[in-house]
Amino acid sequence: MTIRVGLADDQALVRAGFRMIVESQPGMEIAGEAADGHEAIELVQRERPDVMLMDIRMPRVDGIEATRQIAGATRVVILTTYELDEYVFDALAAGASGFLLKAAPPEQLIHAIEVVAGGNALLDPSVTRRLIAEFAKRPQPALKRPKELASLTDREREVLLEIARGFTNAEIAGRLFVSETTVKTHVAHVLDKLGLRDRVQAVIVAYEAGLVGSV
Repeated sequence: MTIRVGLADDQALVRAGFRMIVESQPGMEIAGEAADGHEAIELVQRERPDVMLMDIRMPRVDGIEATRQIAGATRVVILTTYELDEYVFDALAAGASGFLLKAAPPEQLIHAIEVVAGGNALLDPSVTRRLIAEFAKRPQPALKRPKELASLTDREREVLLEIARGFTNAEIAGRLFVSETTVKTHVAHVLDKLGLRDRVQAVIVAYEAGLVGSV
């Protein structure tokens, strides 16, 4: 199965570099390019790529608004220059499945596309921890999703908090003294009960519900 990739960046040279990397891989092809968020939205509506590589700062419509409008139709990977770009959280909240540094080596780009195309989230645990630290600086949010959160078992709630701390499934398994398979099952139940697409959204919900402040 060929993974179709869309590119959205206002710098033609950046797009050319990504295009070269993607097209060098068997099983991947470029579905189209966009120079701003408006073009990115049109590209997704027209070509329906499996994954969209999205820059944040673009003219007319920025990457965050574009992501908000297309996240239901394609998987979005945010491209950023800095590990803790001030807009990364907003982009993830808008529906992005993860983010990647523009300076990342080609193999990381390919890995990111494969992971996200496979329905998973791309957010390195160390980055998750930095994002959580950033969340802590923000005003205390109002409690959200109280009914959904109340439906979680004690163990599922514990797993959600571990996700919010930025731990991988393997790390959670070690911390809770259970198998990694058991953790995967709990994570799946958490995502299903909260109506979430991936663990990135789980981190956001944990923050929005005020759970992160207690970890």
